Amino acid sequence: MTYKVFQWASGTVGKNAIGAASERANLELVGLHVLSNDKVGQDAGEIAGVGPLGVKATGERQAVLDSDADVVIHAPLASLVYGDDPDADIDDICTLLAAGKNVITVVGYMYPKVHGPALVKRLEDACQQGSSTFHSTGLNPGWMGDLVPLLMSSLSRRIDVIVVREITNFQFYPSPQIMFEAMGFGQTPEAFTKTGERRRHWLNGLFRESIQMVADGIGLQLDDIAEEMATELAPADLDTAAGTVEQGTVAGQHWEWAGMCNGDKRIIHETVWRMHDSVAPDWPRGNHSVTIEGSPRIHLEFEATWIDDGLAATAMHAINAIPAICEAAPGIKTFLDLPWMFGPGR
Repeated sequence: MTYKVFQWASGTVGKNAIGAASERANLELVGLHVLSNDKVGQDAGEIAGVGPLGVKATGERQAVLDSDADVVIHAPLASLVYGDDPDADIDDICTLLAAGKNVITVVGYMYPKVHGPALVKRLEDACQQGSSTFHSTGLNPGWMGDLVPLLMSSLSRRIDVIVVREITNFQFYPSPQIMFEAMGFGQTPEAFTKTGERRRHWLNGLFRESIQMVADGIGLQLDDIAEEMATELAPADLDTAAGTVEQGTVAGQHWEWAGMCNGDKRIIHETVWRMHDSVAPDWPRGNHSVTIEGSPRIHLEFEATWIDDGLAATAMHAINAIPAICEAAPGIKTFLDLPWMFGPGR
């Protein structure tokens, strides 16, 4: 069966999705919705760098609704962080679902129950109205911090604590927009607090979803999900690929989300971000890892080079979910509701 795909947004994730959709025998790219006027009318393949595909980009939402697409890959920058309207993503998603389009998004809402019954009802109502299915995916969250520990748990006799640790040094990451604008590095502590409220709300939602899904997957009843965050300031001017992080500005971020049960941390997701290797020497170092303390103890490490293109992988996690989502019954479908989804063997 061939599934007709409409790509929503043409950033790096969207471009990778276009490329994959154009080369898969079971997928047909039928449209591209772009968010910048200068791309309207351009060929989707030219935008994605894969050559002409005969699909012209549109800036009209109605064109998506009127199309014969089976599924929309929704991949804009998250409106909870970017733009003037934090609710833009959920509004668009529900409009698409109500119009009969299956939706796979990468902006969040991977485990909607975390956001409360009102959001769950809104999504379910839209799905029922359009006989459509909703799914959210990603890399972390969406794979490393949730699917990996869930898979590992199948080897466990007893699970005491699950710890997911992401440790990243952005010293050689060359994007000023992401480092200084999106993530808040290089800001004074006051500016970081003021400008970071939406970012913190978004991150809390993402990782609370991840932790809750793991807890539900292993049958653990949580009392709460606690969140802590600390920053480290640059001890001197730091030269990085994105630019100079000035002395006294934010150069490190240490986040922890913990699923609590009877006062104990049972599922922990710890994220350590540095803008330079010299920052916060007392914070954890090493590789990304997932550990299950229990019987038996299980520990996996991911070297710094474990994946060479995380944004491409994010796109493929969405693309590879298309058959399962298009064939699923209407409604919200999380990873706990779906069969295993694999990449192509060719």
